[in-house]
Amino acid sequence: MAESNRYRMSSQRLEELKEELLYLQTVREKEVAEQIKEARSFGDLSENSEYDEAKTEQGKLYSKIAEMQDLIEHAVIVEESNDIDSVGIGSVVTVKDLETGETMKYKLVGSQEANPMEGRISDDSPFGKGLYGHSKGDTVDVEAPAGTLRYEILNIEK
Repeated sequence: MAESNRYRMSSQRLEELKEELLYLQTVREKEVAEQIKEARSFGDLSENSEYDEAKTEQGKLYSKIAEMQDLIEHAVIVEESNDIDSVGIGSVVTVKDLETGETMKYKLVGSQEANPMEGRISDDSPFGKGLYGHSKGDTVDVEAPAGTLRYEILNIEK
């Protein structure tokens, strides 16, 4: 299987996806079918905007379901590392930007759980790859569009 068809995530994220997929396939699909049925009752389908909207919504729903099925089918469960000596999945890392002196805290997660606004960075991101496997006290270089950024790892927690 090609690496690009694999989606790394925790078992918790996989369960969340399965629950959402079940909701979409049962509750949401019935709601959209009801919208289509109701819109059909308005008469001429060629000039029925409600029908067109309901069919568009159905297309979006089926697309979302297919996307989620692909994520679930190609999920690779990553176990959180218990090693506090080096950065791995599940590590909470405190870093210092050596240029600005700013201190930041991030949690390294699988790509399907990343949310930089919440301090959750993907192990596939340039920053995540730069930190991965390094230890407390190490200086890491991260290639970014603005150039090379340098960080010092101040602390690693689990």
